[in-house]
Amino acid sequence: MTWKNFVAMGDSFTEGLNDDYPDGSYRGWADLVAARLAVEAGPDFGYANLAVRGKLLDQVLADQLEPALAMRPSLVSFAAGGNDVLRPKVDPVSLVRRIDPVIGRLREAGADVILFRFADVTAHLPGQRIMGPRAAVLNDGATELAAKHGAHVIDLFGDDAFHNPALWSSDRLHLSAAGHRRVAGHVLNALGVGVDEDWLLVPPMPAPTPWLMARRADLRWAGQHLAPWIRRRLTGASSGDLVAAKRPELGPIDAIA
Repeated sequence: MTWKNFVAMGDSFTEGLNDDYPDGSYRGWADLVAARLAVEAGPDFGYANLAVRGKLLDQVLADQLEPALAMRPSLVSFAAGGNDVLRPKVDPVSLVRRIDPVIGRLREAGADVILFRFADVTAHLPGQRIMGPRAAVLNDGATELAAKHGAHVIDLFGDDAFHNPALWSSDRLHLSAAGHRRVAGHVLNALGVGVDEDWLLVPPMPAPTPWLMARRADLRWAGQHLAPWIRRRLTGASSGDLVAAKRPELGPIDAIA
């Protein structure tokens, strides 16, 4: 099937952190998918990416749903709720309930929809016993909503390759360039669009780190990434407060074979 356009909705996962273009802007799996789809659709293919880092589910719905629908999309990706799971208090069942009518509206508008079962990031972060069950509810909800509305669901949680730290960036929360490319490969395969096998290649698993070096790395990570995150939570700030969507309107993207 050929889609005339693709609109990506969500947060940092879809914005593309931390997969850098040469100019320092972010690429990510959605740009890779759009560029590949443009090969099939031709020069009139349009791509918009409304995702902004740090956004909670309700912010994604308030800021991105109506603009997305206004573009009359033929393909939409929706990935949100992960930032909510990281908050001290959240009802993950409520997250799924709020996503349900949104997917229904997108499908009623004629769009094919892509949903995600997120890879397990909790193994790299503190609070695993709290966040893990919440993430499981969100993932199970994606499966249920995909079945209910006839959407595609990309099961990253079931891909053991994401246990490899090489697929994650130094902040332990966002994907590396290799991680984004693997996500793009999964999405394109689910859509029936062929990709080269190297899109799904995984770097070798790094050797185990000696205990003392691992603890030093944990301390560096806490200072560089965890402490700023905690400060933002205490002050009510977000990493996306001053960030605008990188592709707020449909436009062409360079195709890749």
